[in-house]
Amino acid sequence: MARPIVMFVLLPVSIVFFFMGEVLRVNADTMVTGMVFCDQCKDGQRSFFDYPLYGAKVVIECGGGNGPEEDTTNWFGNYAVRFDGSVDLAGCTARVVEAPGQCGSGFGPAQELTLIFRFFGSAMYTAAPLLAQPGVPMSYCPKDENPSPPKPVLSPPSPPRFLPPPLLSPPPQVLPAPVRLPPVLPPPFPPITRLPPLFPTMQAAACPYEKWLMPQFQCYWKVVTPNTSVALAFGPIAAARYGPDMTLWDSLQGRGDAYHTLLREATTSLLNSYNSLRFFYSSLRVIGDMNAALLGSTHQALRTALRFRRANSGVLGSDRLACNFSPCN
Repeated sequence: MARPIVMFVLLPVSIVFFFMGEVLRVNADTMVTGMVFCDQCKDGQRSFFDYPLYGAKVVIECGGGNGPEEDTTNWFGNYAVRFDGSVDLAGCTARVVEAPGQCGSGFGPAQELTLIFRFFGSAMYTAAPLLAQPGVPMSYCPKDENPSPPKPVLSPPSPPRFLPPPLLSPPPQVLPAPVRLPPVLPPPFPPITRLPPLFPTMQAAACPYEKWLMPQFQCYWKVVTPNTSVALAFGPIAAARYGPDMTLWDSLQGRGDAYHTLLREATTSLLNSYNSLRFFYSSLRVIGDMNAALLGSTHQALRTALRFRRANSGVLGSDRLACNFSPCN
């Protein structure tokens, strides 16, 4: 049997793939993604009290002929601005110009765009989180723990007074007997809580998507977060199939057809590869197999999804892996 021939032809705004006699076209464009947060304490940085802001308008501005382009954030605080064709956005910035509700009184500084990758004419840029602020900090925000002490008020010195010596010496003072207090014991040490490592572990492990959805295991999301977009995690081919707004948290709940099942299991395998260096597939292998399945037939997508499903369950061939999750404290 003759081997299939794969050819790539670069066009100005699209890519044409000749794969096993079929012609597949993928639009080449440039995308900018990021997030907007409500800075409730007006401290100019991300904190525990900040939350993703829905309905904020973000503008991409460039000094040259590109832009300005704008988009409005979704329920997860994500925005995605698309430019047709391969556009160089070096030196461009993203900033918030409008925000709803109490967070529309002020905005943080603009953030410069950073190139994530460029692939066959398509490019992905991102920016540091943007901030929108209320008029005054919320009442529950922490106050300054070390305020500057007030300056002492100096009074003018009073003139010296000359008093006559006392006629009689005062009686001697009798001090009370010292009181013996019980010894003060130091407070007990708090129990040591086990936290997951910040970097991938050397222990071989595999966990299904149901485990990654449980809130007690959220601390095992390391390289990516639940709000990371599918487009940023898997690239422009996945963005063309699933759209720029879908997040990895949404993808873990996908079911109903071959392509949503593929995305769910591929996301789970990507998280497992970030969690364990001895998972069946590396992160680059997961991304590559995912994009190859999207460019193939529906049967190939379903077959790749089932292969990821077996790996996530810990069973692949004769190898067996267990899930190493323990509740995050």
